[in-house]
Amino acid sequence: MSIWNNLHDLEFKLYYIDANGIKTRVLESGQGEPLILLHGTGGHIEAYARNIRGLAEHFRVICIDMVGHGYTDKPNRPYGIDYYSDHLLWVIQALDLKEVYLSGESLGGWVAAWFAAHHPGIAKALVLNTPGNVNNKPEVMVKLKESTIKAVTEANYENVKTRLEWLMYDKSQVTDELIETRYKIYTQPSYQEAVYNIVYLQDIDARKQYSWDPSWCGKIDVPTLLAWTDHDPTSTVEEAKPIQDMIPNSELTVINDAGHWPQWEKVEEFNNVIIDFFTKKHAVL
Repeated sequence: MSIWNNLHDLEFKLYYIDANGIKTRVLESGQGEPLILLHGTGGHIEAYARNIRGLAEHFRVICIDMVGHGYTDKPNRPYGIDYYSDHLLWVIQALDLKEVYLSGESLGGWVAAWFAAHHPGIAKALVLNTPGNVNNKPEVMVKLKESTIKAVTEANYENVKTRLEWLMYDKSQVTDELIETRYKIYTQPSYQEAVYNIVYLQDIDARKQYSWDPSWCGKIDVPTLLAWTDHDPTSTVEEAKPIQDMIPNSELTVINDAGHWPQWEKVEEFNNVIIDFFTKKHAVL
């Protein structure tokens, strides 16, 4: 299945906006309540290519390249969770949105949670998809940092493939097209420089400023679902429990036979999780 085959007969638009001076790539499809999708570390819009069609039947789907990622601008500064969150706010303001549903994968889930805690009144509900490494495991941070830097600074087919295969339970889901898409992103001169800012959060001293903690998670006052998997390489289902306890009244669901990208490996199941949760009566404010 090709990324283009997922989109070829779908009405969508790919465009750029000025988000407080940051040129930001956006893919949008569908009508209804806005749903913003946020990718993970080293990711880009195409991480959700398989989900756009199904979700666009229910929402105005807005998928972005976060600051420093994809084809969005890459300011030369460390990318902390607060900066990603600020960029998300600027995107929402640039699109003149008042309230949105938010779902983020890995880094994107972390950003979505932080955003809801620090910018109350905008997020209507959250689905946090494999937010990952919630316990700051040094071995996971080292693996992610090293594999990301290598995939970018030594970009070739095998290194990019290895980085993508790490995300998947079913390695066959890493297609040649996905590898080529990411290779083209990683070989941008601006990305070669930005990667060191992207992996800023894989250093413990930087990371501890934003670690999952009741002091800020307790401020999330909207319906929240943690969507975990049984083969996430960054954290086990059991490690989701402390996050669930930190976020008031949050729920947990598990998608089986998937790794860190359930949205890619288990498309229909992932889409149904999003649709069911965001269309529950209690989530429609």
